[in-house]
Amino acid sequence: MPEILPIYEIENGIIHGLRQSRRLILSAPTGSGKSTQVPQMLLKHGLLERGQAVVLQPRRLPARMLAARVAHELNTPLGQKVGYQIRFENVTSPQTRIRFVTEGILLRQMLQDPKLTGMQALVFDEFHERHLYGDITLARALDVQEKERPDLLIVVMSATLDSDLLEDFMKPCTTLRSEGRMYPVAISYSKSPSYMEQRPVWEVAANAYAEEVRAGHIGDALVFMPGGFEIQQTLQALGNRPETRDHILLPLHGELSSREQDAAVAQYKQTKVVVSTNVAETSLTIPGITMVIDSGLARTSKYDPYRGINTLLIEKISRAAAEQRAGRAGRTAPGICVRLWTEKEHGERPAQEIPEVKRLDLAEVILTIKAFGLENLTTFRWLEPPDAQALRHAEELLTDLGALDSSGSISGIGRKMLAFPLHPRYARMLLAAAEHGCVYHAALIAALTQGRDLLVRNADAGTSSRREDLVGDNPTSDFWVQIKGWEHAAESRFNQDACRRAGVHAQSARQVGPLHDNFLRIAEREGLDTSKKPFNEQALRKCILIGFSDRVARRLDTAGRCELVHGRRGTLARESIVQKSHLLVAAEVREVEGKDKNVNTMLSLATQIEPEWLRQIYGDEITSHLEAYYDPATRRVHAKEESRFRDLSIELRVVEPPPLDDAARLLAQEVIAGRLKLEQWDETVDQWILRVNQLNEWCPELALPTLNEQDKQELIAQLCHGAFTYNQIKDRDVMGEVRGWLSQAQQQLLEKHAPERLNLPSGRHPKVVYVPGGQPYVAARIQEFYGLNATPRIAMGRIPLQLHILAPSHRPVQITQDLAGFWKDHYP
Repeated sequence: MPEILPIYEIENGIIHGLRQSRRLILSAPTGSGKSTQVPQMLLKHGLLERGQAVVLQPRRLPARMLAARVAHELNTPLGQKVGYQIRFENVTSPQTRIRFVTEGILLRQMLQDPKLTGMQALVFDEFHERHLYGDITLARALDVQEKERPDLLIVVMSATLDSDLLEDFMKPCTTLRSEGRMYPVAISYSKSPSYMEQRPVWEVAANAYAEEVRAGHIGDALVFMPGGFEIQQTLQALGNRPETRDHILLPLHGELSSREQDAAVAQYKQTKVVVSTNVAETSLTIPGITMVIDSGLARTSKYDPYRGINTLLIEKISRAAAEQRAGRAGRTAPGICVRLWTEKEHGERPAQEIPEVKRLDLAEVILTIKAFGLENLTTFRWLEPPDAQALRHAEELLTDLGALDSSGSISGIGRKMLAFPLHPRYARMLLAAAEHGCVYHAALIAALTQGRDLLVRNADAGTSSRREDLVGDNPTSDFWVQIKGWEHAAESRFNQDACRRAGVHAQSARQVGPLHDNFLRIAEREGLDTSKKPFNEQALRKCILIGFSDRVARRLDTAGRCELVHGRRGTLARESIVQKSHLLVAAEVREVEGKDKNVNTMLSLATQIEPEWLRQIYGDEITSHLEAYYDPATRRVHAKEESRFRDLSIELRVVEPPPLDDAARLLAQEVIAGRLKLEQWDETVDQWILRVNQLNEWCPELALPTLNEQDKQELIAQLCHGAFTYNQIKDRDVMGEVRGWLSQAQQQLLEKHAPERLNLPSGRHPKVVYVPGGQPYVAARIQEFYGLNATPRIAMGRIPLQLHILAPSHRPVQITQDLAGFWKDHYP
């Protein structure tokens, strides 16, 4: 018999509410029994008729454990009347009436069977966590209920809910609250701010636990840490304290084996300390806990749509999450909760967690929504709409993968991708593998990436060397290390020592085989050739490229820094075996906070690719750009041709000789800027150009072409044409090129009306000096003007020349434009 739980107090209200409105919002505290008892109530009161109650859980571990608990309470073998179904694992039968599932499972079943045949009630548990698939599945369930299944029951429940938001979303519905019977939990805070703490968080937690034990606390404890690394460090720190000498210290997180998870929630005669991630925050009740040590941290997955990368950072939990954690200590007796941050810091934390729909990659769920026939995502029944940029990025990725057509509708490839319970990238890789004849090994790659890391990170030199021996002399992909590591583990029948020597997690390796078999069954059902063929590493690399084309990267230096498409940058993980590859694709791109608190964008699971593959597969997305540039050191023009895949430079080659037009332009720019000098460009050239421009101004009817600054630059470019070094242009015939600006007839007009020299009766031919914006003049000694009685004129007689009359010493004695007056008045 199950214990008497607070949820029974509102049992009649639950049943009545569902019979009245078919929709129920249930708010009940942690430990009230809602997760295990509400499905049983539906069964007991006949609300399930002949159908199932499907209970959606955000995480795999609670789904499995809750199913086991309910099966035990109903005295039935797990998998019969009560079962569970999580990704890649189905423990149910045709007799199953209560089925615990993870959220993605139900959404896929909705796609295959829109009327939800055989399902009578959908129970959304721990909805406050606002997981992405929970939001989407609830929206779809409401649509199904309204259009197809008015008899369908929908229950949304949690310990903490934004009831106003949900009531508006689900109306008309019934809302119930259970006050529960929580024992009092005394909460204490740190005296100094967490940001001033110099010790690692696991040392702080171990000290806090030891202090409470010394103060007389008796009972089991639950310590919350953000991830597996911190859990192991905490267990080690606790083991070093004398206060835990006779205690059982256990980890709890989603990557443990079922046996290890069960051990954490079992009851013992000795005092037990469980160190857990936030998997123990809700749903999962660990009996006997009377103390919680809360680090206040969680490792949170996010997706940055602006940079197209996943982030996995340790962040502060919300106040609501902290309340959930504290409640674990008051489940069966009065308890205490020690928070490793100050009360002031607590007030500054966000009230609720950010919903996943606003922080995760939407590609997989958007593909599913598109499969329902919805083309305009803004019209979907969002509980809270995601960021517009995140939607655009998801659609762009799906379009790149060929899952959506140009109109945004799901394509044939997209529908085939939905058959695989994988991220669209891996599903697309599997379909590509069918074309390249390597489905068997592509399915193995997909299986290797679905769970906990197969390989031990930061392996020692000996382990790394053994891994290299497994791969051989052709390290073109990090996936090969994974494949060889798994094959080694499988050959040893997952022997712990053999796996340890190769740096392989034995438990992770065991999980790969069933996943691989599952993917092969799906592929075979879809008509793909799944037979095991010889390992074709080049074909597999091409398939990986097709699945991850938006993560193509080019190495920038020997330190592993890389540039990716879409202007992103990252660093290749040190353990990658493709350190010498110029071009690669990274299956994982994520921001990771290191032990030193620095955040780095890491590229891992990298695969070497070849530029010609991009041309073969994505020829319409390859552009070439030829760039010529001047090198002042060599005083020479060089050229390089750059090939780009989307916006990423993938190949650079020297072009010899450089394009002559570009070379001429660049050399001309250097000449115009004064950094290079044309030896033959002298005053005579400048005077000639000035003569042309001034004559055109004085006598526009002659219609001579002017030479402005742009024309001068063209002239210089013509002078430089055919050359790409300074030596080739330095001594070129400038005047010959300049004269060519005018025809022969125009040159004769120029010489007639704006002569270079003035012919004097004395037989002398002094130069006419043209002045920009001023009067042209002739300078000569006075005796050279003898016989010239009037001021000479040019430009069809319109412009008098200014005469600079020089003494025999060549010093000017008179400047005049009235030569007759000079002879009459001044000369005597």
